[in-house]
Amino acid sequence: MKDLGSSPIRKIVHVDMDAFYASVEQRDNPELRGKPIAVGGSAARGVVAAASYEARAFGVHSAMPSVTAKRKCPELIFVPPRFDVYRAVSQQIREIFAEYTPVIEPLSLDEAYLDVTKNLKGMEVATEIASEIRAKIKQVTGLNASAGISYNKFLAKMASDLNKPNGQAVITPKNGPVFVEALPVKKFHGVGPATAEKMHRLGIDTGADLKEKTLEFLVENFGKSGPYFYGIARGIDEREVKPNRERKSVGAEDTFLQDLHAYGPAREGLQPLIEKVWAYCEANGIGAKTVTLKVKYADFNQITRSKTASTPLSAIDDLEDIVDLLLSPIFPPRKGIRLLGVTLSSLGRQTVAMEPQLRLAL
Repeated sequence: MKDLGSSPIRKIVHVDMDAFYASVEQRDNPELRGKPIAVGGSAARGVVAAASYEARAFGVHSAMPSVTAKRKCPELIFVPPRFDVYRAVSQQIREIFAEYTPVIEPLSLDEAYLDVTKNLKGMEVATEIASEIRAKIKQVTGLNASAGISYNKFLAKMASDLNKPNGQAVITPKNGPVFVEALPVKKFHGVGPATAEKMHRLGIDTGADLKEKTLEFLVENFGKSGPYFYGIARGIDEREVKPNRERKSVGAEDTFLQDLHAYGPAREGLQPLIEKVWAYCEANGIGAKTVTLKVKYADFNQITRSKTASTPLSAIDDLEDIVDLLLSPIFPPRKGIRLLGVTLSSLGRQTVAMEPQLRLAL
């Protein structure tokens, strides 16, 4: 692991649109402005894809079951997603990024890393670049963006959350390590709820606690993520901003607080994962043929089961059918299930709208 001084200091900006899908809907429909709205799902089923800040005030957030969201916020308005519109707005935003740097790594429709160390405007101060970009996004799209500025991707990502919504923050090389030490590990980007819980059991509650652990300890307990955790605990992240990433797969997984033994709870736990990966494909105009189910048991042994369709999946119902097909044969399980995951692969750009078709023959 290199120290901070062993490589050139980069200037990284992480731009994150504020409640992107929900903000687009409120922009385009004045009747929704100032009201709690959820994009996706319905009052009866599904999960929330995005929530407005008015809804977030009630505790509503993305990936929350719709029935839970409605219970938390009885006045919640459900709005169907319009991914074609979101893609068009995202393209406008990326064109603004390209005025400043060609080194752009989109993470999704609503966020991206920019390396502005050498930029097309010849600007020396990254915070000024971020301010200009945010102002231009507002001028062109009418939407608010937040930004984080730092010397690496991890800290830029963390900084973009500090002054949301419609703000920005900078974490300098001088204060980066100190910032990390004071941060609860559950707020670290890349540390999910299950990993945070495991860290808590190991006595790791803050960045300072994480920094005390040796590389060997972290590798032993967290595998290939160990070196990453060792670095970020010291404010070090050597990952470069990689433009034009071509994703080969998209997946989501969840570790459950209690092991699952019955089909019903397992299928229920998979639904938010199904909706998450399907929403990503829809939002990015991606088609997928192969579905992989990942199952990790209580003894940490894991299996995967895959199915490849002859044509790209055309509806979330088709994805649900394949997941059901893969999940059913593993019940009753030989041991409790602690983790489930869904991955889509054999990805390709959808160049034309898919014609309505009969349900896929499985």
